[in-house]
Amino acid sequence: MKRIIIFDTTLRDGEQSPGASLDVNSKVEIAMQLARLGVDVIEAGFPIASKGDFNAVHKVAGSVKGVSICGLARAIKSDIEVCARAVAPAKRPRIHIFLATSKIHMQYKLKKAESEILKLAVWAVEYGRKFCDDVEFSPEDASRSDRDFLCKVVESVIKAGAKTVNIPDTVGYSMPVEFGSLINTIKTKVSNIDKAIISVHCHNDLGLGVSNSLSAIQNGAEQIECTINGIGERAGNASLEEIVMALDTRKDLFDAGTSINKKELYKTSRLVSKLTGIVVQPNKAIVGQNAFAHESGIHQDGILKKRSTYEIIRPQDVGFGGTKLVLGKHSGRHAFNERLRKLGFELNEAELLKAFERFKALADKKKEIFNEDLLSIVEDGIVSIPETYRLEDLSIVSGNKITPKATIGLTKSAKVFKKTSSGDGPVDACYKAIDAITGLKCKLLDYSLKSITGGKDALGEVTVRIKSNKDEVYGRGTSTDIIEASAKAYVNAVNKLIFSRLRKANPESAKLKL
Repeated sequence: MKRIIIFDTTLRDGEQSPGASLDVNSKVEIAMQLARLGVDVIEAGFPIASKGDFNAVHKVAGSVKGVSICGLARAIKSDIEVCARAVAPAKRPRIHIFLATSKIHMQYKLKKAESEILKLAVWAVEYGRKFCDDVEFSPEDASRSDRDFLCKVVESVIKAGAKTVNIPDTVGYSMPVEFGSLINTIKTKVSNIDKAIISVHCHNDLGLGVSNSLSAIQNGAEQIECTINGIGERAGNASLEEIVMALDTRKDLFDAGTSINKKELYKTSRLVSKLTGIVVQPNKAIVGQNAFAHESGIHQDGILKKRSTYEIIRPQDVGFGGTKLVLGKHSGRHAFNERLRKLGFELNEAELLKAFERFKALADKKKEIFNEDLLSIVEDGIVSIPETYRLEDLSIVSGNKITPKATIGLTKSAKVFKKTSSGDGPVDACYKAIDAITGLKCKLLDYSLKSITGGKDALGEVTVRIKSNKDEVYGRGTSTDIIEASAKAYVNAVNKLIFSRLRKANPESAKLKL
């Protein structure tokens, strides 16, 4: 299997996204995560661009271990010298030099003839080699360059000492078949191509950055330049996570892989989104919030029977918690019942039918149904949860300089049971006291508080999710006192837990309200 080198340019080209400017510390934080992700090369910035960019590249070079640290430079003496100083602290420094080779760039931007460009490219690589053994050269706008001239430039810079030649589709102009053909031409016509790595850097102006990169791999490219979340100039770059997972999922087609730790993909995506302020679109492949979410009843039914019916990637493999079955108007009974089970409800056919009818009626009014909605649907006239325990009284001793204590009184079978416990806070103390009375060992998985009414005497609603052994249940409680609401919610969850276990053991013993 061919190993593809992953060259990450999130900190350089990705940072060029409008509004995505990163300070030195943010760049170092992202670079550290990129190293954990397993990228081979980090292009940390364009050192000549500003003092801040120089400092960021220099600090990344001195802080991040185990990867090549690269800086970008134009084919200008001062650029190359500044870049060399910036990457000097790295154990594996790289200088990346670029110079345009397309007719439109040579004529209008550089105002130079082909002979001048060729001479300048060779000089720049030779000069860069004086500071660093690892020099990469990019003929900017390669996809719109004359192929014969492009091949001549590539051959010359390799002869001058370039270890990597990068073929950029700078403005995202090329089509996959066309770009693959370009890489094949270079592979075939450049006599010394075996002495260098062929890299590609594809932009996404026509939405083809990933497609062109994959086509390049099929035609001999060995390094892919990409960014986390596909961020970058204009419409962005080829997306790292999409390329990595395409290669991983279709090994049969590409026979190629990377060194990327896939389970770090989602974490890295979230970090880059947070620090750049660029939100990841929900339907973004691999790392979008909807990437592993299913609402269609047909899809949900298939997923529950065999995940691979509608998922070609396991969400856990890229760092997601798992498949998300979204309940909405397109959902079916199978997914609905599965969610109720997770909430601690085991309904018979008659109960399920009645609850499902109510669910569908609500789903026509709401885009998405949440767990709180399901609790209301089931508990309001479908299933009556017996009050095995009822909160009788509670008292709290708390402060910022004392350990909080809670005394809880619960009624069971007309008897009051009291326990006092301490905790990290008044709510924690309450829950420990309740556990001591019930004898159940419960783990609090989730806690949320929201106001139902307004004003100083607002009614607060607390929702908790607890786990005991393999059973998970939700509980709700309301009060103008949030500690009391918290205790009521926990007791409600405990009662559901007891009811659920009773019903599993002896379904006829549980009283149902239909």
